[in-house]
Amino acid sequence: METWTVETDDGAGHLQVHSFRPASNASVSNSSASITAVAGGPAAAAAPGVVVVHGTLVTDALYRPFARKLSVLLSRPVHCYNRRGRAGSAPQPPDYTAATEISDLGTVMRESNSTDVVAHSYGGFVALQAALSLPVRRLVTYDAALSLSGNLSHRWRPELEQSVAEGQLNHAWAHLVQGLATAGPISYLPLGALRMLSILSARTNLGAEMRTLLPTAVAEMQAVLDADAELQDFTGLTTPTLMLSGGWSPGYFAETGRQLAAAVPAIHFAVVPGQLHEGPIRPGKRLAVKIARFLADTA
Repeated sequence: METWTVETDDGAGHLQVHSFRPASNASVSNSSASITAVAGGPAAAAAPGVVVVHGTLVTDALYRPFARKLSVLLSRPVHCYNRRGRAGSAPQPPDYTAATEISDLGTVMRESNSTDVVAHSYGGFVALQAALSLPVRRLVTYDAALSLSGNLSHRWRPELEQSVAEGQLNHAWAHLVQGLATAGPISYLPLGALRMLSILSARTNLGAEMRTLLPTAVAEMQAVLDADAELQDFTGLTTPTLMLSGGWSPGYFAETGRQLAAAVPAIHFAVVPGQLHEGPIRPGKRLAVKIARFLADTA
């Protein structure tokens, strides 16, 4: 893994990037061999890369195993980066909007010589918006957090922003989880139980990190609502796009994917059975194989 930084185009800071490049003699399993052959095999190591865009409340660290799998499957470089507000990258600017993220993604694509994008949750929202203006060859989203015709407005909890402002991070975490329902069955627990879970999870490195990222979640949720779109906003999208949703993810992700696929010829939608919202950061390679096949244009 290589770690490097890139200056943002607005001159306001930098982004930390982690890159995975396949070794020329990397061994692959039978399931990936056909993909590698179509993608160009070991000789394709110098081919244009793939950028992975992470979701909210996390850093790119959770996506590195997934990025490594994609790199081996495709025999192409794969790059993940910490979006603004994460350790290693610049803070979110005071005037942060979706345009900030679109510009940053464009910068990482340009500096890493990448043409394809794989994006999760909030990252999927950013990537879909970016594909309308950036030179994205192929795009895959998983549970893209895109608001269509206000369908996510009722999931915004004003109590979240208030709790963060008051430093009540356990309350904030509970409202976020219950509002977005992305934590599986846990999301439907009473607020009191979720606050207790937040206290317990804060004793882990991941839980503590999520608490520190809660202010970024407020800004990102507001960016989604401010960029609320209609189906016709995406009819000009020409980038071949695969929108995926986990079979056990909240239903609103799949509904958004189905609506867009029905309205936009460049978009295809599929449900991945047995996968939760955090599919890209869970063990296993089934999801990575499905994504690699689409990026390699074998399916």
